[in-house]
Amino acid sequence: QVQLVESGGGLVQPGGSLRLSCAASGIITSINTMGWYRQAPGKERELVALLTGGGSTSYADSVKGRFSISRDNAKKTVYLQMDSLKPEDTAVYYCNRLLGGGSRWIPIDSWGQGTQVTVSS
Repeated sequence: QVQLVESGGGLVQPGGSLRLSCAASGIITSINTMGWYRQAPGKERELVALLTGGGSTSYADSVKGRFSISRDNAKKTVYLQMDSLKPEDTAVYYCNRLLGGGSRWIPIDSWGQGTQVTVSS
């Protein structure tokens, strides 16, 4: 059983930066593909970034060039560096292991509590 704990969210002004962390416990390995999702009020949860075990990354068009996903396998932690934040990035952010490939990925673990990111002046 994998448990995921997200942290690092907060209130930031437009143009600011935040670094989110996702600490995983349980049976998780460096070959797992990990992803960051977000869910804004009234909207569906969307995948914004993923990192494969081989080191390939993929980003949603809305965050490309501003967000960066990385991992520390020894710490079983995945990070999401978010720069040039915009009000539309406001959401609860979650991480999960992913199964799939190409443009079709599904989350396979129970969701953590997420971490709130609010971008506002």
